[in-house]
Amino acid sequence: MLDIRGQICPSCLLLALKELNRYGEAVRSGSLEIVVITDDRQATSTIPAAVDKMGYIAEVTHIPEGYRICLRGAV
Repeated sequence: MLDIRGQICPSCLLLALKELNRYGEAVRSGSLEIVVITDDRQATSTIPAAVDKMGYIAEVTHIPEGYRICLRGAV
């Protein structure tokens, strides 16, 4: 889990992409899912747009702490 509450974009996007680059093979294979916790509303659009272009899937859920963005490999 990547807790980036308090960060604002583009920092949120860069931190999420760093994790995705680090664990990309495991995410792509389906053996790992990266969960990002953020309170920056802009990240709910920038992160999914970026990972979609890279061939991953992002699912955004509103939670009491802000937002949860789950990053997983494309099916």
